[in-house]
Amino acid sequence: MPVETNPLLLMGIGFAMGFVVDLFYESLGLHAFACVMVMYARNYWLNSVTPQGGYDNNAVPSMALGGVQWFLVYTMPLIFLHHAMLFYIEAGGFGMFWFTLWKVITSTIFTTLVILIAQFLFPSRRR
Repeated sequence: MPVETNPLLLMGIGFAMGFVVDLFYESLGLHAFACVMVMYARNYWLNSVTPQGGYDNNAVPSMALGGVQWFLVYTMPLIFLHHAMLFYIEAGGFGMFWFTLWKVITSTIFTTLVILIAQFLFPSRRR
């Protein structure tokens, strides 16, 4: 989604995506909550990692926009936030803190690698 997309629209899209996943996994809103949380934090995070010249109109966050390093700085904390919310709520609290943290970290690394591969296989038109 473009950088300047309305945050309420983003959270609605995040809820819809998470709700569809919850329907198939029967996970009672876990994915919907995690996706809405990521969409809420996305704009704040984009503002904190803004390049020196700012963003162009209709800029979509991708490797073509800021390079691999910027893309990793943008995606990894959001992916970590998503997985942390998802796995800690699924675990029912912090009773198994270290095991759940290990799941969060390994899932974050794996998901980031998959997203990077997708970015290399399907590059943006702005390159």
